[in-house]
This record gives sequence, C-alpha cells and structure tokens, in this order.
Amino acid sequence: MNTWKIAGIALLIAGVLGLLYGSFSYTKETHDVKLGPIELSVKEKQTVNVPVWLGVAAIAAGGALLLLGGRRG
Repeated sequence: MNTWKIAGIALLIAGVLGLLYGSFSYTKETHDVKLGPIELSVKEKQTVNVPVWLGVAAIAAGGALLLLGGRRG
C-alpha cells in the first residue's frame, strides 16, 4: 500500500467522522497559580465545529486519491 492510498483512506475516514459528529471538544489549561502550598489551575473546555463542506471536501479528496493515486503516468 503506497502513501497516496493511505492518505486517501485517512481523508475518507476524517471526512466521514466530520460529517457524523459535526464538532469535537478538548480541554485547555489556561492559568496556573502557585501561592505557597496552594495551587490553582483553570481549565477551559473548547469546542471546534467542523463545517459540512469540509467533511464533503475531505471525502471527495480521499476518493480522488484512492482512484488516481495509484496510477503512474
């Protein structure tokens, strides 16, 4: 399996997951304060929305890589 096919499969999977879930979230640690024996930290939850057009474009690009990536010209 060459790198073009692997990239095509990865794009297809990412595009399908983007369409199915629509967004993903992660936790980001923003502040860290140490006052003697006391430690304070603030964590923020960030959400990233994945546009539908991006998922469709990833699926199309992955399909194109799978179909055309193995050809040698």
